[in-house]
Amino acid sequence: MLVEKKERIIMGIDPGTAIMGYGVILEKGNKMELLSLGVVRMDYLDDHFLKLQRIFEKTTALIEQYNPDALAIEAPFYGKNIQVMLKLGRAQGIAMAAALAKNIPVCEYAPRKVKQSITGQGTASKEQVAAMLQRLLNFKETPEFLDATDGLAVAVCHSFQKITSGGKSKTYTGWEAFMSDNKKRLR
Repeated sequence: MLVEKKERIIMGIDPGTAIMGYGVILEKGNKMELLSLGVVRMDYLDDHFLKLQRIFEKTTALIEQYNPDALAIEAPFYGKNIQVMLKLGRAQGIAMAAALAKNIPVCEYAPRKVKQSITGQGTASKEQVAAMLQRLLNFKETPEFLDATDGLAVAVCHSFQKITSGGKSKTYTGWEAFMSDNKKRLR
């Protein structure tokens, strides 16, 4: 049996070890509504493992509060400092683990892909992304940290992937339902 969901909640995360940005949207068909955006600050913590613990706890709390259908997360970008890359990778992994522990599917997007989907330019600035999101989701308040709109941008990017692929997202209740709906693909 084919199950189509008319609404879904998408949580986006811009991982970081000093500041983690997040955004939560409600997708209704091809329309989006802002539910929440904000940051988790860890710049006051000195211990890297305490930062990771805070990321896990806050991500879990956001998941419990909004019950998202999907978590979209920004991939770490390639940098010259391998230690920074390692720390960002850990932060991303911890946020992903929090979602996976709650059986929430995770999708990863490159920063360039996120910017491209929001502004049309993969090299757009954080300010350009934030301005476009304000227009798109009709909110006026500018967050203190652009990490919040970066997290929101990842959620919107994930939503656009479904919308631009025809808007038909199929979920099957089992293997039999999939086979029944895809007879031409079976041999």
